[in-house]
Amino acid sequence: MRYLHTMVRVSDLDASLDFYCNKLGLREIRRIENEKGRFTLAFLATPYEAKRIAEDGIESPVVELTYNWDEKGYGGGRNFGHLAYRVTDIYATCESLMAAGVTINRPPRDGRMAFIRSPDGISIELLQDGHLEPKEPWVSMPNTGSW
Repeated sequence: MRYLHTMVRVSDLDASLDFYCNKLGLREIRRIENEKGRFTLAFLATPYEAKRIAEDGIESPVVELTYNWDEKGYGGGRNFGHLAYRVTDIYATCESLMAAGVTINRPPRDGRMAFIRSPDGISIELLQDGHLEPKEPWVSMPNTGSW
């Protein structure tokens, strides 16, 4: 397993980039604009990690700023999103977690992504390294709770 990123929702992307980059010293290393989903993702790294990413192409650990274009504000701590980890076999990881009593809130139906929650309710995203073909029982498994 490899730590990938922490996601934080922001209400003003420009102000957040000013804070994280110009004041805190992080560097924007990648941006995704999603017109259909109406969001922007900005991935930030420390100068050290940005250099490693540029040299080795390994993108972690980073902070993901998520700007949802239509959101007007986040209440109740909804601005913190999730931790993310890359795993070598998402199906085996989820099977092991379930055997240990962990609820899979968003099953890996697509062979790529799953979500679980910590005992304190922190959302954790599991991302497959590469892609596995969708398979049962995961394809038919519904979401449980929120993720």
